[in-house]
Amino acid sequence: FAKDFWGWRANSGIVRAKDGHKIRLAPAGTADLIGILAPSGRFVAIEVKFPGRKPTAKQLRWAEAVRSLGGFYAVATSVDSALRAVERARIGMSE
Repeated sequence: FAKDFWGWRANSGIVRAKDGHKIRLAPAGTADLIGILAPSGRFVAIEVKFPGRKPTAKQLRWAEAVRSLGGFYAVATSVDSALRAVERARIGMSE
């Protein structure tokens, strides 16, 4: 994204290994993109959706938890909208 943003894809849910064991990933509802904005250390979470799609109830609960702790949460429908969300987080805007 940018020099002052460290981000990664967060996979959530459960997958099965070849041997049948369940592997738990991030909790259900976790945003698709997670990151930290420097130098503030602000937590950034971006849910990626196809245009016209809305976050699920679990995703909305996760968003509220992020916001209640001072983090930034946004829904993006394109690379450009994700970049704009990071810019809003950078300048201190909430969503």
